[in-house]
Amino acid sequence: MAKKGTDSAIKIVCKNKKAFHDYHIETRYEAGMVLRGPEVKSLRAGKANLKDGYAQIDKRGELFLHNVHISLYSFATHNPNEPRRVRKLLLHKKELKKLIGKLREKGLALIPLKIYFIGNGKAKIELGLARGKKLYDKRASLKEKQSNRELQREMRTKYVG
Repeated sequence: MAKKGTDSAIKIVCKNKKAFHDYHIETRYEAGMVLRGPEVKSLRAGKANLKDGYAQIDKRGELFLHNVHISLYSFATHNPNEPRRVRKLLLHKKELKKLIGKLREKGLALIPLKIYFIGNGKAKIELGLARGKKLYDKRASLKEKQSNRELQREMRTKYVG
């Protein structure tokens, strides 16, 4: 019998595709989120946007998620939540201490990469420790991606035809 929280039962809510274009992702972290009821229901409906989001450690050493939009749940009868409110993230103390040290380096940021549900119904967020790309890095990665596509296309036509 498989464990409840295995990777096979992951349901991805949303991804931040722009993060991979704008940043070099060095390390990834999985964190839990402190959410309210209507927010969880909105996430289950897939109504979230990570586009401008970032995570930041406050003065007390706690990790918070800023500027992530989770839409209002249309059927919520009371306590509607603000869509862009600051949400607390849950990490182990060792991971937080490591992050504090790494974030002191110039040019590093914590960027949300995706929100997903694991097998037991808990919402998780994947954060990436990221370094911003320069314009020429972005161009190089686009050229590489395009050449890979053309190569794959050529390989397909050679094997099929």
